[in-house]
This record gives sequence, structure tokens and C-alpha cells, in this order.
Amino acid sequence: MDPADVDRVHAHADEHLDALVQQLADWVRIPGVAGVAENQMTLQRSANWLAGVLRATGSPRVELWEVEGGAPAVYAEWCGAPGAPTVLVYSHHDVRSAKPENWGQVDPFEPAVRDGRLWGRGASDAKGQVLCHVWGLRAHLAATGRTAPAVNVKLLVEGEEEAQSTHLAQLLDAHPEATAADVVLLSDTTLWRADAPAVCRGLRGSLNATLQVTGPGRDAHSGAVSGPAPNPLHAVAALVARLHDEDGRVTLPGFYDDVEPVPEAERAAIADLPYSDADWLARSETHRIVGERGWTPLERLWLRPAVEVLTIVAGDVDPPTRGAIPSVARVDLSIRTVPGQRVHRVAEQLRAWVAEQMPGYVDWELTVPLATTQEAYRTPDDVPALGVLRAAMADGWRTDHVGSMRNAGGSPASLLHDTTGAPVLFFGTGLVEDHWHDSDESVLIDLLRAGTATLAAFWSRLADGDDAIDRRTTGR
Repeated sequence: MDPADVDRVHAHADEHLDALVQQLADWVRIPGVAGVAENQMTLQRSANWLAGVLRATGSPRVELWEVEGGAPAVYAEWCGAPGAPTVLVYSHHDVRSAKPENWGQVDPFEPAVRDGRLWGRGASDAKGQVLCHVWGLRAHLAATGRTAPAVNVKLLVEGEEEAQSTHLAQLLDAHPEATAADVVLLSDTTLWRADAPAVCRGLRGSLNATLQVTGPGRDAHSGAVSGPAPNPLHAVAALVARLHDEDGRVTLPGFYDDVEPVPEAERAAIADLPYSDADWLARSETHRIVGERGWTPLERLWLRPAVEVLTIVAGDVDPPTRGAIPSVARVDLSIRTVPGQRVHRVAEQLRAWVAEQMPGYVDWELTVPLATTQEAYRTPDDVPALGVLRAAMADGWRTDHVGSMRNAGGSPASLLHDTTGAPVLFFGTGLVEDHWHDSDESVLIDLLRAGTATLAAFWSRLADGDDAIDRRTTGR
């Protein structure tokens, strides 16, 4: 990309950064919380708001894709470059619920700018990432003098990602022509560090499970029955304690059998990222480093599978206690998979292990909702557009060095690939310190600027590279 074009992209991003931030604040004020029935109308408002922004940007085709019993997705298409590559951009406009009493900076849906950040629910996950695409297109047009993008751009911004993309497969199946593309660009990911851009090469899969254990027929006075009475919480605690061995490895039989080896070049690239324990602990606020022995913290985070206990509920959660043995205990598990593993096999491993571990003095039921699982995905090494994205990130950050990383979380990347047949690339502007899903979520404004410039450069570079796309995937 010509240096003068890079300068023009940055000039536009700088000039309009305040407008982007103001627009993002307006959008954050719409509390489109996923999975809550009473928020259906605010999700509709959120979708309508984005559709209006995309029309104002110039996209000639903007639609709301409604789903029965779910939240609408926004689809936009700007395909004015015959013969040029076609890219399907994926992200989401729904957000996680928020408890205002836990927020110290702002009310969740009353955003404010402080300390170089915009604070508010959805500012980083993922409304800020979506608006980087909007303003990246505008910067691309301004820098090139074009009236339409140099490549064919489609955007699919769903409204149910935080509810495990319940209807995404249905939408993709219902609109095969609209979602056909040469490559998918997924923008719902994090960066390693604000000053160390790195191309995301993949992410982990996910499945959740709930185990409910029943002991007495009703909560029982501990003094009256303590000793001979079965306590379901004891069974749950013992099970959780056996999930990992002394080396931090998951104990499900066969859990690691299908894990694909990681290319040594990728491990070396991850080791090359600027990392220190102190920096990671300060930014993540996790206080200690634990996990599987024999792997570095970043390898544990991105390259290795994991099992986490999210919730244990039993007895009197809120004081005062009644002094009773609980009749029911529940534990919620989150399992992160890596390439090679398949979620249905891991679910079978979990079921077999729980059946073996549970004592006979309690009744139990394990629920693993496979309909909301996500497979792990890694971008193949031979996708030419991966190098284009790396070069565009170098433009966006004005640096000669762009590293490689993966993401610890999940997304529907595998579903998008399996449905469209196109490889998936990743670009996001989140950071671990943005507090996704937690209180005081925020986005670093400097990263919105860098993200906008990166995406503007990406469209130009993709159009200029004759070998940037493998068109065998187009038009499923």
C-alpha cells in the first residue's frame, strides 16, 4: 500500500475519531441485553440503530433479518467491485447483562469518556469493533476517492452471540447467496496488548454443562440429621476437586487424545510476544498464575484445552443461614476445546467420567446442551489473505512488526467456515483489561483509531493483491 494512502487513512481516522466515539456512546445507551425476554424491544432498537448507520455510510443494501423467538441480525452488502474478492464480516450487537450496583465508573448504559477510554456495556464487546468496520469503510473511501469499496463487503451483525448464537445457523442456511464469500472476517476478539499488535490465528471451542445433584428429599436441619444424611454438596465438592490432577491436567479419560500438535513456528511466534508475569497479572487482575505444567501461560491460554467451574449453588446463598443440609446442589462447568477435539466427543467423555465419579448415595442429572456448543477453529497457514491482514495491521499501527496469537474465548468461527466454505480471519480491538462480561467494561480509544486504520488499509491491500483470495470457496 502506498505510504501516501496510509497517511490519508490515518488522517481520516484521526479527524473523525471523536465522531466514532460519540456514535459508539449513542449505541451503548441502547441496552440490547441478550437472552432476556423483556429486552427484545431494545435489541430491536439496537439493530435498527445500526441499520441506520450503515445506510448513512452508503451501503446500498441494508436489511434486518428477523428470527422467530430471537433477536434480529443486521445484514449490509456493498458489492460494487465485479471480479474483486468478497468478504463477509461477522460480529454482534447484543451485550451481556450488567448489575449497575457493581459498576464503579459509570452506570452500564450511561457511557462516559475517562482516561482515554469509553466506559459502558458493549463498548468493547463488540459494538466498538463493529463501528471500526463502519469507519474503516469510510476511511477507505476517503483515502482512495472511490464511491464504493475496492472489494465486495458484506456485514452480518447478529443479535444473539452472547446467547450462544442460537439462530445463526438458521440465518446462514436461509440466506446462502447473501452470505457467500471468499473469506470471512470475524470481529469479536481481543488483541494481546495495545502496543503489540498481533494477528489472531484461531480460537478455542466451548461447551457448557450443568450437573444437578439431589440428596435429601428436602432441606434438612443439620443437627437433626447430620452424619447419616447424604449431602449433595459434598458430592459436588469432591467431583470438582478431582477435575484436575496435581499437574493441572484435566482428568477426563481421553480428553487430550485428539488435541492437534501445535506447529513449532506458531509456538515460537507466541513466545516472541512481549510478556511478563507481572504485566499479565496486572492487566488481567487474576493475582496468580496456575494451570497445566509444562506449558507457558500464553500457551495455556490459547493452545491448550481447559475446564473451569463457573458456579456452585447449594443451600442458603444469602445470609442468614438456616443451618440446613441442602437437598440440591448444582455446578456449572465451562469447557474450552482446541483444534482436533470435537465437542460431542468431549461431552461423551464428561458424561462417562461423571457417571464413574458420582457416589451412589445421591441422585444426579448432567445436562450438556450440544445445540449451543462451538468448535475450535484455526486459520490455515496457506490462506493468502492472512498475510494481507498482517500487512494492514502494520499500516494501522505504523509498525514493522506484527506478531501472532490466538484467542482464549469462543465464537461461531467454525460454523461460519462450515456453512460458507470460506476460511475465517480474525480482527478485533479488545483487551483483557476491557473487562468483557464484567463490571466497568470499557474500550481504549486509541485502539478504535488503530482498528479503523487497519480495516481501511485491509480493503485496499486485499484489492491490490491478485493472489490474496482463493476463489474456489466463492458461491457455495
